[in-house]
Amino acid sequence: MSEIQALLDALTALPRTRPAGPEEAEELLARLRSAAARWADVLYEAHEGVRQQLPPRAEASLTLAFRRAEESYVELEIALKDCTEHPDPAI
Repeated sequence: MSEIQALLDALTALPRTRPAGPEEAEELLARLRSAAARWADVLYEAHEGVRQQLPPRAEASLTLAFRRAEESYVELEIALKDCTEHPDPAI
């Protein structure tokens, strides 16, 4: 469960204010992407650990939760790539 603590630490360390500019926004996206990856890892490990013990709908729900977490990571990766390719938000 140290991965959960690492995720909680990463989330609590996120700034509580809006980014002051594109660089801070990119940094926030990078930190959110990292947290999303950790959350997907936690869900994957939980799924692997309990899937044999769950009823079919519960197992399907956990699978779906993992897929959505993985999709969140991918979307944040795309957003971060866009920021690095287009550093000027006016473009």
